[in-house]
Amino acid sequence: MTQIRTTDIAPSGAARTAAVVAVACAGQFMVVLDVSVVNVALPAMRSGLGFAASGLQWVVIAYSLALAGFLLLGGRMADLFGRRRVFVLGLVLFSLASLVGGAAPTPGTLIAARAVQGLGAAVLAPASLTILTTSLTDAHVRARALATWSAVSAAGGAAGNLVGGVLTEFLSWRWTLLINLPIGIVVAVAALRCLAESHGADGARRLDVPGALLATLGPAAITYAIGQAPQHGWTAAGTLVPLAVGVLALAAFLLVQARWAAAPLMPLRVFRSRALSAGNALFLLLGAAFMAMWYFLSLYMQNVLGYTALQTGVGFVPHTLAIIAGSRLAPRLMARIGTRALIMVASVLGAAGFGWQSLVTPDSSYVMGMLLPGIAMCGALGLLMAPVVATVTNAVDTADAGLASGLLNAVRQVGGAIGLAVLTTLAGRHAVSVVALGAGYVRTFLACAVLMLAVAGCALLLPRRR
Repeated sequence: MTQIRTTDIAPSGAARTAAVVAVACAGQFMVVLDVSVVNVALPAMRSGLGFAASGLQWVVIAYSLALAGFLLLGGRMADLFGRRRVFVLGLVLFSLASLVGGAAPTPGTLIAARAVQGLGAAVLAPASLTILTTSLTDAHVRARALATWSAVSAAGGAAGNLVGGVLTEFLSWRWTLLINLPIGIVVAVAALRCLAESHGADGARRLDVPGALLATLGPAAITYAIGQAPQHGWTAAGTLVPLAVGVLALAAFLLVQARWAAAPLMPLRVFRSRALSAGNALFLLLGAAFMAMWYFLSLYMQNVLGYTALQTGVGFVPHTLAIIAGSRLAPRLMARIGTRALIMVASVLGAAGFGWQSLVTPDSSYVMGMLLPGIAMCGALGLLMAPVVATVTNAVDTADAGLASGLLNAVRQVGGAIGLAVLTTLAGRHAVSVVALGAGYVRTFLACAVLMLAVAGCALLLPRRR
């Protein structure tokens, strides 16, 4: 049975509870914010550093792949080496990488810094959650704290585009990264002062580092190969070699998990659950559709419609509110019509929203061209998250609930990275006119509509539950 060992005593009482919640939520806010904060700044990054058309997507992809590949390892580290220690380590790594990225003189430096940021986020995010669940013993207090943590997670994603727009417009795109340094310092100092150290069960400190490296290398190499194909062709060595490396890395990852890992990141036994397998397929497709949506919609607003960075950030606010509204409505609809039916209905709604978004033209008004399609797309996303997560986590043993949730998040990031690479190719990287750019972006919205219909199809594999 897992036991908690506390080695450092932090202040007790209501003040300590408030401090624990504030520190944990601040760490999670930074992680979620940086998923989206760079979207609005992408055009400024491209002009400021001279990005090639094929390189800009890696500002987003590098963060997502590193976060996905090391997320489960980060959770294991927090249990073994101390939640406070690992939390602070993640903060320091994340903040230093933000400093390097904000001062980056070249595209390669920025992409590398984003990858290290993702690694720091993978360490920081699970530690922030386990700090809450292990530090707060009162069930009601813990429930309120987890609700606050969830709300902050939603707010971080919501604030990303707006904060990115404000910082890019009035300061520089570099401040979308540099802002993490002072925040990280404050949160790290507060963590050292306010949090008590705790560990999981005693025993051998086994980490599946080879598994984490292979889980990151495989999708990264495949994503790189997809990006090289339009320039070199699918039969060129520049495409086939990284593609082969990626496939071999994923095969080696499965072999390590099945045979050699003493503490595997992803025990393959969990995939005996049909709900878990289908749910991860759903999240893979959702990641591909919605990471591409934020990326291409931001570029469309600025490159085709001529919005400023600030106007783009403000333009995304209704999209975020639609996600929040859908998330709050989802539990009621789950109880009324069941999870599988809700997933299918929401997927069709999302497909309709993406199809509507594909009709946008340079002459479209904001209401018809952005607002209403955005509400349909993002409302569908809000409706989808809760039933998929509930179906997957309810289908596994209690001991595997954390693994199932972490796996869902990792799969969504991988799906987003690979999907973005594929859809960037579809959009046409070398388009030189506004008309060609707009047509390329429209193709990606149609492709996302197809992905949402595939989500509806995958929902048929889920069990019928309320």
